[in-house]
Amino acid sequence: MILTVTLNTALDITYRVRSLRPHASHRVSDVAERPGGKGVNVARVLAALGHEVTVTGFAGGATGGVLRGQLAGTAGLTDALVEVAGPTRRTIAVVDERTGDTTQLNEPGPQIAPAEWAAFLRAYDQLLGDASAVALSGSLPPGVPVGAYAGLIRVARSAGVPVLLDTSGEPLRRGVAARPDLVKPNAGELAELTGSHEPLRATRDARRRGAHAVVASLGPEGLLAVTPEGHWRATPPAPLRGNPTGAGDAAVAGLLSGLVEHLPWPDRLTRAVALSAAAVLAPAAGEFDRAAYDELCGRIEVTGAAEAA
Repeated sequence: MILTVTLNTALDITYRVRSLRPHASHRVSDVAERPGGKGVNVARVLAALGHEVTVTGFAGGATGGVLRGQLAGTAGLTDALVEVAGPTRRTIAVVDERTGDTTQLNEPGPQIAPAEWAAFLRAYDQLLGDASAVALSGSLPPGVPVGAYAGLIRVARSAGVPVLLDTSGEPLRRGVAARPDLVKPNAGELAELTGSHEPLRATRDARRRGAHAVVASLGPEGLLAVTPEGHWRATPPAPLRGNPTGAGDAAVAGLLSGLVEHLPWPDRLTRAVALSAAAVLAPAAGEFDRAAYDELCGRIEVTGAAEAA
């Protein structure tokens, strides 16, 4: 079982409009409502790939109830979310059909009480007993300690469970120092962490700060990986227009599935980039275009080299 942690789950709402204009009224051509939050998106992609996955984190209020109701229909996915008093947040994505651009609005999330955080820690410790890998993804809701991910990484490492971290800001900085097996920042998060805007230098710097391996997401330019086994760059054949929300989460699912299947790094990166690109073509985060994924897997270019023995 793969465990995904989403401390700040969300009900993702995607609006599609013909053309998004500031200070104007818009007619929405389509509305999609999905369970969300980065780790939830990762879990849904993993389940679609055929993996057994368990989702934990927090859910509460009416929006939390809707989220859990929608998760219940996902084959291969187990809901182990911890109930909280505050309502689960909503995220709004507005897709401009003319340009393909997406505007994202993210609510902060519910206030987590100390007793609720303690209940989550107990659940997390128990779930690790059956986990082959764990992903810690997304922002922290109010009330959760800024060093939460660092603590969760240490617990996973003590249990012998490989852990992937995908977050930003201070939680990322503290989490990297706790020595996760893999960190997956995007270019902006990587620059904020290291102070460098040169991807290879910044990725190597992030690894020196404690991460066992670092895979940097470079948007339409693919992924850059620096690992103990070597360094590689994986790029899609061409940029794709669509909704990029959830593309990074699809890449995390590809990396995690490759980890538990013991694939070599070039194959993990190929899968992650193909999934990320196929997610751009899907209508909402947590989904991917299966036909596009199958086709893209044979067209990802991977360059780089393994370290000499």
